[in-house]
Order: sequence, then structure tokens, then C-alpha cells
Amino acid sequence: MDLKRWTRWLLLALLTAVLPAQAQQPTAVLDAADNGLLVLSYHDIRDEVAARGDPDAYAVSTQNFAAHLDWLSAHGYHPVSLSQLITAAKGGTPLPPKPVLLTFDDGLRSVYSKVFPLLRAYNYPALVAVITDYVDMPAGRQIDYGYRPFTRDDFLTWAQLREMQKSGLIELASHTDNLHHGVQSNPQGNSTPAVITRTYDPARRTYETAAEYEARLRADLGRSVERIQRNVGVSPKAIVWPYAAYNALSNDIAEQLGMPVSFDLEGRSTPVKRDLHGLARLLVTNNPTVVQLAYELRRDVERDGMRALQIDLDAVYDADPVQQGKNLDALIDRVKKIGPTHVFLQAFADPDGNGSADALYFPNRHLPMRADLFNRVAWQLKTRAGVKVFAWLPVLGYELKDPAIRKALAIESPESDGIFRLDFTRPEVRKIIDDIYEDLAINSYFEGLLFHDDAYLRDTELTQLPQEGDDGARTQALIDFTLELRTAAQRWRPKLGTVRNLYAQPVLEPQSASWFAQRLDLFNKAYDHTALMAMPWMEGSRSPERWLDRLVVAVKQHDPQLSQTMFELQTLDWRTGKPIPGDRLRAQIRRLQAQGVRHFAWYPDDFIAGRPSTYDARAAMSARSFPYEEK
Repeated sequence: MDLKRWTRWLLLALLTAVLPAQAQQPTAVLDAADNGLLVLSYHDIRDEVAARGDPDAYAVSTQNFAAHLDWLSAHGYHPVSLSQLITAAKGGTPLPPKPVLLTFDDGLRSVYSKVFPLLRAYNYPALVAVITDYVDMPAGRQIDYGYRPFTRDDFLTWAQLREMQKSGLIELASHTDNLHHGVQSNPQGNSTPAVITRTYDPARRTYETAAEYEARLRADLGRSVERIQRNVGVSPKAIVWPYAAYNALSNDIAEQLGMPVSFDLEGRSTPVKRDLHGLARLLVTNNPTVVQLAYELRRDVERDGMRALQIDLDAVYDADPVQQGKNLDALIDRVKKIGPTHVFLQAFADPDGNGSADALYFPNRHLPMRADLFNRVAWQLKTRAGVKVFAWLPVLGYELKDPAIRKALAIESPESDGIFRLDFTRPEVRKIIDDIYEDLAINSYFEGLLFHDDAYLRDTELTQLPQEGDDGARTQALIDFTLELRTAAQRWRPKLGTVRNLYAQPVLEPQSASWFAQRLDLFNKAYDHTALMAMPWMEGSRSPERWLDRLVVAVKQHDPQLSQTMFELQTLDWRTGKPIPGDRLRAQIRRLQAQGVRHFAWYPDDFIAGRPSTYDARAAMSARSFPYEEK
């Protein structure tokens, strides 16, 4: 044994010796919030991986992977198998303390040559997700794997899979038969994950029907299960969704084919529940050292601040496709340079600027489609600019196609405040708006919803609802409706985040909360974040900074740690049409940060004119630790 190995062995022995003996653990309570399972997602393990800038961001060096196993062992983690997880979920033997499931995606050859020997040395179980169409593929075939073409020599063979499965350490999951790719999702030719996309046929200018889509999923997953069963002699009990993209229908089909467990990449750990769909995994990328892995596992992600740009898709749209393409490029370039965490992207068309939807930017059943644009822009923001996209939609403000129906279902005339809003207490209205949110999710990729500021009530509206003094019952009625809309969308886009716009007046003047049907405490309880419209010029304040100070004090009465309330600033004085100076916006954010505010957004972001400037926007809204600044 050389000196380096002996030193590492001695260090591990000492670490293990000083670990406290594990106390007898009580039986795990299913569905308990603290009953967490850590799932790590690896891909390729190879000897030579560049410390920085390796062409394959998903590759981890053999040395670092071995060090990860050492660290997990020394810090009390207990690797578990998929079978143990299923047993625990059914109420059988509970998982040990700090359980961790190791998973390996795509069925790469390195799982056999590099990973399997280490797992045997440590006696650690693992789950290998196989793209069955890639196993023993014909000579000469190549797969575009991002940084270089992969051939059959890069993937596992059935003989290797049989050997690993017979060891008792390796269990197999389906990674689909051949759905690990994109398909055309809109007329512009964009490609999105095959599992969740209703394919667009440019020759016929039509989308795949619901029946065609379901048949395609069922046929592919059926082939995957059959090939594993025929070649290895076992049926997979789990599906690992490519790109973590799935929906309720795909999970249902997988379960019908004997795979009740499914995995995505949303989050780092997940409670062990009876329902094992959508288990979170931590994607291991950029070849992390032990120190980097330990930091990622120990850091409190709840303390991460949000930085969001609220974007008008009306400003991207142009009847000229060439100009529209230029507008889109300008948006992507600006967002990439600024580096926010989120973009709240308008999914409705409001060319008259009255706050209600004249049309929509996605195929739907009830309003005109101005252009099939939302999906294209949202996917490019995710893939090219690296941000999370939340779809921004009205709750009540929809100008339906038929004027007679629109008038019959409205809760007020448009003359009152210029906004058409529908009576959501009527079942036919709820169905229409549910359909709109479902259609958005069927046809687009996004990760959350921003509920528009049109969801408010007046004293004269909806007298059948509880009135003032009913302890927020009117507010809760609207909240319940928005959560119903989230449910409609989540059939096709699981785990959606939620943000709700809130006017400042109900916070600063609590007596107005009842007739607005908006309350910060109830919003923060119902949604992931509340986007408080911290817009002093809109409110007519003569001293904007003092007004913001007063707003912080009022918010802290309901959100003392400011953990959920987002302060959404205005970048334009709509009364004068003049932009707020960039240095003043930066000063406002610094002032709010000094008082503990953690989450920020602003609106509008004029990406066409570049206002606020890229320099000011980066300094104010970047989520990067050290944003590169240039004037």
C-alpha cells in the first residue's frame, strides 16, 4: 500500500471511529416531511475529466466518484436499493437513517467498467437506467451525445447488464426505449422532450392528437419493458424520465406496465411516501470534488434568493417572422447576460394594454391564438439562457371570442376599470379557465405559474361570497380557484411553482384587504412566493424610498424573515412615460437588502431598448455570486 492510500485509509478509519453510534431509530412514518431520501444522479464515470470546462458537463472522474463513496460512508449515509425503497413505501422495513440511492442514467459502458467494481468493493447497491434502443445497437449507428457522437461501444451490452443484475447490487430501470431526444414542438421548428411533447407535423400543419400521443408513449415504454424482460429476465420497477420531463399520463402508463416508481431531477431529496412518482434527484455535474459535493448537500437551498424579470411577450411578437426572430434573440441575449434565476413570461396577448387577455400565445380551446410563440420562447430561455420560466397568465381577465358569451359571464362591465373579468363562481367559467391553463401545460414547457394581478374583488362584486368580517373567506375563495388552476396545469407539468401578484395597498392599509380579497398572510401560506408590487410611483408616492421602507415594515408583520415575499419594483413611471434611472433602482435594491429583503423582481424589462441598462440590470438582478460588470 503506497503512502497516499495508507494516509487516506487511516483518515477514513479515524473518521469512522469518532462517529457516534447510531441510536435506535423509530419506525419511519410514511408521508412524514422529515422522512427524506437522497437520490444522486450520475451519468458517465471516466478516468480523465477536466477540472474545469470539460466538454461533457455530466462526466465525473473515477477518482472523484470513489471519493464521493468514501465521504458518504464516513458521514453516516446508508446506500439503499430500489427494492428497499419500494418495501418501505408499502409499510415494510423502514429505510435506515440518511438513506441514499445511487442512480446512473443512459446505460453508459462506464457503469460496468468503472462504477461496478467500486460498488462491489463498497457493497453499495445502485439503480441503472437503460435506454433499451441503445443497447447492442448496430455497428455504424451513432448517437448525438452532445460533446461527441457515441457508438455502441459507449453503451452497456445485455451480457454486462445480466452480470451486474445477477450480482444483487444492480437493479435496472427503464430510461425509455427511444424517447431520449427532442421532437418538433411548434411551427418554428423548436425541439422539446419527446415524452411530454405533442409533436408538430409541419407537412400537415397539425399537432399530434391526444390519442396519437398516448399511443406513442405506450408503445415505446412497452418495448422498453419487453426488451429488459427478454434479455435480462427481470421486469423494471422504475422509470427514469429523460430530461426529468414527464406528466401524469406518462406516469400512469408506466405504472400500468409495472413501473410504479418514477424519478425526475427536481430538488435534492424527497420524503418516502406511498406514492413513489416524481422522486427528486440531485444531478451531479461539473465533476465535483468531495468538498463541493458536501457543500451542495449541506447548504440550505431555502435561503437562495430569487431574481426575476417579468417579460412582455407582446414585445417579442411581430407579424414579420424575421423581426420576431431578432426580438427573440435580443431577449435571450439580455437574459443570459443579466443572469437572473427566473423569467415570468407573459403567455397572453394584451395589445391594448388593459390587463386582460385578448388572445393567447399557445393553442387553446377558447380564445384566439395570436401566435404559437410561448413554447418557443420559454424553451429557448431555459436551454439558451439557463433560467426557470414561470408562465404569467390572468386569473379572471379573459375576453372570450363570442361577445354575447363574454358579456353574459362577466362580473363587471369593461367601462368600470377597463378590464374584462369573468365570474369565477359560475361552473361554466371555471371550466373555461381550467381549460386555458390545461391547454397551456399541454402545449408548453414551463416550471411555474405567475397568477396575474387581475384576481381581486370589489365590494359590489359577487355578493354570494362571504363579505367583510368573514376572516379572509373571500380571499380564500379566490386562492382556492387559483390552486384549482394549478391542478389543471399540473396534469401535464408536475411540481409547478406558484407566485401570485399582490397590490401594495392591502398590505399598507389592512382595512382594504377584505374588499380587494387579497391578504399577504394567506397568499404566503398558499403560494411559494408572493410578488408584492413594490411600485411607489404607481401608488403616487412623493417619497419612493420612504414608501418602500414603510412597505418593508408592513410586510414583516406577516413575513418576519422575508422568506416568501418578493419585492417587485417598477422600472418605468407610467404616469410620465419616463424610465426610472438605473442607479436609483440599484440603490433601492441595496436599501431593501439592508432591511432583509431576499427576493426581487422588476417590471417591465425593456429588452428591445436595453432599459434598464445591462450594467444596471446585472448589478441589481443577477443571481451570480460575482456578476461580470461592464458599462
